[in-house]
Amino acid sequence: MSEEDQRPPERARRLPRAVRERQILDAAVQVFSRHGYHAASMDEISDVAGVSKPMIYTYLGSKEDLFGACIRREATRLLEAIQAGVQPDLPPDMQLWHGLRSFYRFVAEYRESWTVLHRQALTVGGAFAAEITDMRARAIQLVAALVVSAGTRKGVGEQAEFSGEGLAASLVGGAESLADWALDHPDISDGVLASWLMNLVWLGFNDLIEGEVWKPSE
Repeated sequence: MSEEDQRPPERARRLPRAVRERQILDAAVQVFSRHGYHAASMDEISDVAGVSKPMIYTYLGSKEDLFGACIRREATRLLEAIQAGVQPDLPPDMQLWHGLRSFYRFVAEYRESWTVLHRQALTVGGAFAAEITDMRARAIQLVAALVVSAGTRKGVGEQAEFSGEGLAASLVGGAESLADWALDHPDISDGVLASWLMNLVWLGFNDLIEGEVWKPSE
């Protein structure tokens, strides 16, 4: 019998805990994105991960715990990707454009992650939706800081401070909606998507910063 034949099967091999947990989370994200939280089975996650169900329970807990761990990991990965794209030495508008490009690149490369974050977690609700609300709040803070920075450069920092968070919330919501649309249009590049949103939203920010405010006619 060869040395290769004597090796234990993949399911039985010992791996570092961090590696095994990543393996389980990768499989869980795949299964949850495909079936949703309620229809996903621990049996399928076990098969995809190549580990036993008792090992999943030992490492990451119940199905609810596992889903929560998936949300937290994918939310962290998404925010880290956006923050890595925001280059602090550039003007605020270019920082935002690069951040948006990173966001859309992440959604394109990790479709399953985005599906779990934006569709499945919100559908299940409860504590899971609260995790997404927290992620969105952090994204809004990041964008609001760029709006205030741009306003300060133009000498209207107080006005930007007043409206920055609300404007940032509208941009984040628009970015999420466009990301969902982009999943069905994979031929559109991240740079084009980011430019569309910048043209729709940032030009309006700039008008506001310059004092050009739309008002309804009497």
